[in-house]
Amino acid sequence: MTALPFSEAKFPLYLAPMAGVTDKIFRQICKRYGADVLVTEFVSAEGVFRRNERTRAYLDFDDMERPLGVQLFGADAAHMAEAARQVVDWVAPDFIDLNFGCPVKKVVAKNGGSSLLRDCPALANVAESVVQAVAPVPVTAKIRIGWDADSINAPRVAKILEDCGIAALAVHGRTRAQGYSGEADWRIIAEVAQSVALPVIGNGDLCSPEDVMRRRTETNISGAMIGRAAMNAPWIFRQMKYYLSTGHLLAAPALAERWQTITNHCHLHVESWGAEEPAIRSLRSRLMAYSKNFPEAKSLREKFQRVSSIAEVEEIGRGHLARHNGLDVQVMASAA
Repeated sequence: MTALPFSEAKFPLYLAPMAGVTDKIFRQICKRYGADVLVTEFVSAEGVFRRNERTRAYLDFDDMERPLGVQLFGADAAHMAEAARQVVDWVAPDFIDLNFGCPVKKVVAKNGGSSLLRDCPALANVAESVVQAVAPVPVTAKIRIGWDADSINAPRVAKILEDCGIAALAVHGRTRAQGYSGEADWRIIAEVAQSVALPVIGNGDLCSPEDVMRRRTETNISGAMIGRAAMNAPWIFRQMKYYLSTGHLLAAPALAERWQTITNHCHLHVESWGAEEPAIRSLRSRLMAYSKNFPEAKSLREKFQRVSSIAEVEEIGRGHLARHNGLDVQVMASAA
């Protein structure tokens, strides 16, 4: 296992765990562009506890992804502890991450995710049980700032988690009620970072290198977690790291490199699925996310909504490159 990087990297950049997005293929793309720490899509502790084979598939990762954490969600402390122990035995992640922030109804309905922000004794029981079950493997957690605007309690929750032995804490600056709307409240994230000694990773509305630099300067956060910005542009990690180290902006990759990344993603996804058409259809929303900030973004999104083969994606890329920068369109043919 690789240690958490706070003693090695001055300010690690995390790829946020995102259901349906941060699979092994996308994590590795982000790693190659400079992401320091990766976390799996959230995994049901009950699925692990019951040895569900589909759940096991979410745990797959390669050593090049380290340091990597497996994120678990659930509300039964005993089952969470046993699931964490099994995960450590099966795949030896570098850390276990506890999801106390997910706002999705089907998770909250089972008292998981951000629902536990309303039940601090249960949250503490889960955290303490998992920490004890997998020691000395580090356990981290991700929370939101509260359930709603009337019950913002992140500083209190952070102190509870610190006392339970949590090694690092990611804080998303929205309440559960907000979902992903409105603005992240970085004043609360700053308050959390000031109130505990453990490393606090800030998350929310970090869309550019300047955003990360500003929040690092204004708060006491020890790292940053990048979510939706990475969905649109995994190369954002390279740009952010360059800006943090030099104070200068690094341009986004040339269109040819961006298209190379997209088509490589398609090839690897098809290889993973073993069937081209369903694989590409399942990737449509991801392709539409990639098109943001591209020339002709709206037109590209419309085309990506209908693709069902790698050849179609490559043809769209060749045409787009030919129209916008005249770069060597042969790059598309070598994407595999």
